[in-house]
Order: sequence, then structure tokens, then C-alpha cells
Amino acid sequence: MYFSIKEIKLGLIYNLLIYLAQLGLKCVAPFNKKIALGVKGRSETFNILKNNLNKTDKTLWFHCASLGEYEQGLPVFKALREHYKTHKIVLTFFSPSGYQIRKNSPIADVVVYLPIDTKRNAKTFLNMVNPELTIFVKYDIWPNFLNELKQRQLRAVLISAAFRENQSFFKFYGKTLRDALFTFEHIFTQNKASKTLLESINYNRVTVSGDTRFDRVYSQLNQNNRLDFIEDFKGNNLCVVAGSSWLPDENLFVDYINNETAKGVKFILAPHNINNAQIKNLKEKLHTETVLFSEKNEKDFSQAQVFIIDTIGLLTKIYHYADIAYVGGAMGNTGLHNTLEPAVFGVPIIIGNNHVKFPEAKSMIDIGGMFSISNQKEFNTILNELVENEDKRLDSGSKNLDYIKKNKGAVIQILDYLRI
Repeated sequence: MYFSIKEIKLGLIYNLLIYLAQLGLKCVAPFNKKIALGVKGRSETFNILKNNLNKTDKTLWFHCASLGEYEQGLPVFKALREHYKTHKIVLTFFSPSGYQIRKNSPIADVVVYLPIDTKRNAKTFLNMVNPELTIFVKYDIWPNFLNELKQRQLRAVLISAAFRENQSFFKFYGKTLRDALFTFEHIFTQNKASKTLLESINYNRVTVSGDTRFDRVYSQLNQNNRLDFIEDFKGNNLCVVAGSSWLPDENLFVDYINNETAKGVKFILAPHNINNAQIKNLKEKLHTETVLFSEKNEKDFSQAQVFIIDTIGLLTKIYHYADIAYVGGAMGNTGLHNTLEPAVFGVPIIIGNNHVKFPEAKSMIDIGGMFSISNQKEFNTILNELVENEDKRLDSGSKNLDYIKKNKGAVIQILDYLRI
């Protein structure tokens, strides 16, 4: 009886926190543009569903926290889209950064924000959607939605799951979230460590399939990656691409370009945040001819040494033109961005030293395809070495491509389980 009362209390605490979070987001929204987008978007979710779904529609529901999870799930989503041609697909995001970029995703019929995880919202949402199959990606776990799915005996699967021992699922206070994991009929994990953690809480319907991101990035090799304006800029020169950079990353490049770089080397900088003031400041710091993407139709950028990409959605194809790649986020605390995207094009990669939560980074460092730096001196040293030593550059890059090839295949295992 003690544990039953305790479980009820934990559930009540969770629901109280959810309601407080919902209230807090509405209070903060007027002062934060990103939060305001989410609050406004969630207020429109049920109307959008009402206008786009009928009770007779057969549906699938895909949920992603943000853009990264969407990219992870995309190979599976595409296969399900092809197989269930008569079904309507509902795609939900929690974060504005995912929704704003993929609100017109071709794999979905309806794209909406996931409502805040209250019992009432869960019932209303599922009354409208009633999905035949639900796919959650990684670990964006919402107990009320998942419990409602289970009560209605609707299928739910978690893919590309990655767990760490310090997460709430595995703590004494995490029972509400832990119980939510048991609503999934099957969980596909990225690694054995995640499977072991699930088994430690007696969840055994688990398969180590690997990370679907490997399948996602490998498929990029079959796409048309040509960008004429990048070809015009690069010419026959060696090209260094800095993707998803933040200020600490950009400071490294400003110092290097102004003081170290050799002639015949060109740089493409693609900042993570497209902020006009920050872009202008970056351009002004550089003591060489620099052109912005937004200026490309007005200027002859073929003679420029630096090309700043002040737009979004092009980085994956831009990596195709890199001879050396730098991936931002690990020089500060913002989190390392996607290193698999440049790796698939067979180029060496440089990152900062804050990458402990990114196992793929450790793996590529261990095999010699990626290089972690802590300061300007280390950055200059490794970049100069890669610029000057073609053999090292090509050898490191080929190791990264081999790493991608060896780790793809998660999608096949998931689709086999789903029997499609």
C-alpha cells in the first residue's frame, strides 16, 4: 500500500509541475521570442488537427523533440510514408527550432506543436489523431500522452533511444518517467549501454539497432549535392567549412584567417544563429575579402576568401565541398552539432573539447578521423597540418566515411520489426 500511495504522489507532483511549466511558459513568452513561438503554436494545434483530420482517417503519429530528432527519424518516417500510402501522417515537435524549419515537411500531412503533457491535452489530442502506430525518437518522453496511448491499446515504439545513468528514468524520483518507458511495445537503442540501463529497470523489450542518423547521412551521398554558387566561390582552392559555429568557434577562425592562413585556402562559415548584428560583427572582424550569402547576387564572390552563409538549410550540401570541416558547439557549452554530416563526405573534422556526451565524436577521434582542440594554438596547429599534408587529410577523411558505412543499418532492423 505504501508504494501505491507513493506512486500516486509522484504522479500528482509530475502533473502539478507540468501545469506550473505551462503557466511559466505563458508568463515568459512576452520576453522570449523562441518561447513565444512555442506558446502561440501550441495554442493552434487542436484547430489545425480539426481542420485537417476526419474521424474516418487512418493515421500514423511521429513525434520529435526538435530538428535533430527529426533528422534521426527521417529514414524510418520516409519508409513508413511509402508503405502506408493511404494513411495521414501527423508530425509533432516540442521545440520551435524543429517546427519552424520542418513545418512543411513532405513526409507529413499535418505538422503541429505537441501540446503540453496534461491528461486533458493527451485525451483531446488522441481523440483527434487516434494513430494506428506512434513513433517517438530518442528520449522525448511524455507520460500522459504515452499512458493514454497504452490505455487505448495503441501501438507505440521508441527508436534511436540513447540513455545515460544520470537521467531521471534511473533515479528513485523518476518513477513517473520510468513507467512511461513501459508503455512502448519495443525500444530500439543506439548502443549496448542504453540496453543495459533499460534492463536494470526490468524493461526487456529492447533491441540494439544503432543510430538511425548513420542511415540518414549515408543517404545524402545519393542526393544531388551540387550548389553552383559554392563551386564558383571555391574554384580549385582548398576549402575549409565551419558548420553550426558559435562565437567561441568563430573567434578561432577570425584569428587564424587574419594571422595564419596561407594563400589559396578558402573558408565557408555557417553560423548556427543567423543574427544580423552578429553576422555583421563577424564580417567586420575579418581582414580579408568577405562576402555574405545574402550578397551573392550583387557581388563577385569568386575572388573572396571568406563566404559567410547567413541563411539556413544549406549546410549539409555545403559539406560536400569541404576539404576540411570544423563542427561548432564544443568550444562552449551549447553542445556539439552534427559531426556525421561532414563525415559522410570523407573529410577530416575538427571540434572543440567539450564532447563527452557525443559517443560518435569519441569514436572518430579514436580512429584518427576527428581532432579535438582546446585553444587557439592547438586549432592553428592541426588546421595547418591538415592544410599542408594532403596524405593525412585524405587518410583521416576516409576513416570517417568508413565509420559511417560500418554503423549504418538501424533502419532495416526497425522496419523488420514493424514488418514492412
